Order: sequence, then C-alpha cells, then structure tokens
Amino acid sequence: MVMNAGYGRSLTIGVDVGGTKVAAGVVTPGGRVLARVRTQTPERSKSPEVVEDTIVSVVSELRRRYPVRAVGVGAAGFVDERRSRVLFAPHLSWREEPLRDALAVRLGLPVVVENDANASAWAEVRAGAGRGVDDVVVVNLGTGIGGAIVSDGVLRRGRYGLAGEFGHMTVVPGGHRCECGNRGCWEQYASGNALTREARELVAAESPVAEALRQEVGGDPTLITGPLVSDLARKGDRACRELMEEAGTWLGVGLANLAAAFDPELFVIGGGVSEAGGLLLDPARRAFEKGLTGRGYRPEARVEAAALGNEAGLIGAADLAREALPRGRRRRHRRRLGRVGR
Repeated sequence: MVMNAGYGRSLTIGVDVGGTKVAAGVVTPGGRVLARVRTQTPERSKSPEVVEDTIVSVVSELRRRYPVRAVGVGAAGFVDERRSRVLFAPHLSWREEPLRDALAVRLGLPVVVENDANASAWAEVRAGAGRGVDDVVVVNLGTGIGGAIVSDGVLRRGRYGLAGEFGHMTVVPGGHRCECGNRGCWEQYASGNALTREARELVAAESPVAEALRQEVGGDPTLITGPLVSDLARKGDRACRELMEEAGTWLGVGLANLAAAFDPELFVIGGGVSEAGGLLLDPARRAFEKGLTGRGYRPEARVEAAALGNEAGLIGAADLAREALPRGRRRRHRRRLGRVGR
C-alpha cells in the first residue's frame, strides 16, 4: 500500500551500506526520514551479489509504502568520479563493481552511488552540525574511518572520486596491518575496529584492569564489541575509559594532520564510535591542539560531534540522488536543505 502520496515526486530513498549493516530510509527534500529499514550485512557472505540483493530488498520494502523518484547509495569504499562503480571496499568484496547500473536495472529507478562518508558529510553540512559553514572536514568513525571535504560549500571528490579516504593515511609506519593491504593506517588506531581489537587483547592478556570487561563477556574476548566498550566507559569502567582516551588521542593526531592539509573552519566527527561524546572528543581536542602546526599563532578549527547520528549517510545519499535528477524531472524544492523535519 502506497502512503503519503501527497509528497508527489519529491521523495527519494537513501541507502547506507557499511561493513556490518545496510540501512535505508525514505527522505523528504527537507531531510525528514519518513520510514526506515535496517538489516545486518549477511555474515554468510559479503559477496557483491549478496550485498546487492540486500540493497534491493530494503529499497523494495520501502517502495511498497512510498512513491519515490530515485535512490542514492552511500557505499563504504572507493567510488569512481562518475558515481557509478565501487572500485574497492576494504570491508566488503566490491572490486570494480558496477553497482549503479546493476541496481538501476533491478529497481527501475535512477541510482547514484556515493562514498558513504561523502553522503554523511553532505547531510551534516546541509542540515546538521556543519550547517552554515562553508569549509568543513567530516570524519566518520565506524568499522573503519571515512572522511569528506566540503570547501567553499562544495563537496570535493577529487579528480578520480577518491578524496577523503583519511582512514588509510599512514600514521604508524610498519604498524598494525589494515584490510586495505597497508600497515599503520589511521583507522587501525582510532576506529571501532581498533577499539575492539585493543579491548580483546587486554582481556586475552588476563590483565587485572580489565576484570569488569572480562566478566561482561564471560571471559570470551571474541564477544567484545566497540559499543560494549563505549557503554562500559560511560558507566565509569577504568579500563574502557582508558581505551576510549587512547582512541581519542589518535583521533586528535589525525585531525592535526588534516588541519595542516585543508585548514577547515570545523571538523565534524560522526559515526557510531563518536556517540561516546566527551570520552572520545575531549582527548581528541587535547591531542589536536598539541599536534597542530603553528599552534598558538593560527586560528584553530572547532571539533564538534555530528548532529544527525546514524541517519546522516542515508539522508545525504537521498539528497544527492535528488540533486542528480535531470532538472526537467525534478519537482521544485529548495536547493539547500532546511530544518530537519519538513
């Protein structure tokens, strides 16, 4: 049954595909999410076919309830400059995957594929923590680290569409092996995966400081997750707070490097790990200030938490899909997203 036909042809669907989940929503031109569907990325296989089937399934479920004009997919990987192919995804099996065309054929709708961090950044700049700021760097902390650059109010994708892959900057030469194939990438020290790895190693080493964490998982380190560490840290567990502070410090180190390269007015920190709030951002701000080039003699960018939460990726992807529609096929709507909720 199709609902809310009063929105006419202004609705689009945004899909956020991460290393562990696929989330989709029907989004209005004002950034309001009318309906949501979320499912886990199938553990039995993360092959292109299985992930594609999952995307089609969640989009089809939403289309049964709402009339939509286009679909935007935020993909956790390298997306080409034409926003059609996923060149490489560290946490999925996409390699030169023609995702846009494959989905367009199966769905019968225009499809835009965008890097997930770009999609989240677009939403935050248009309707979230970066609203009204023209020079913003967004860093998303999830399974890995994604990033995006908005300069002079324009989303900068780079010549080949690969700008913003900050998570794969080398910060520790010869350090931890990364899924991308290199060693010492930033996301191996400041992401959800890094937080989980460090907590598991602490429990496996039978450290007495990790007793609460060990009891929480019944002595099985494989049951430790990033959200569990964050939750225990919020409850005051000393070991988990130290782990969070360490991740935050590494976050600040990376931000200082990004400030030297891009000189933004604002850093917006999003993604699931950022929900730890001050436990993560306070040490990040301290490390950022300590590592900033020319500190004391230059303006410092603000470091703020994202405002749109887990829905930023799908809101941004949906709006980018709407923006990509030929002008003759679009209904009139504001070029800039207004207050979320319309």
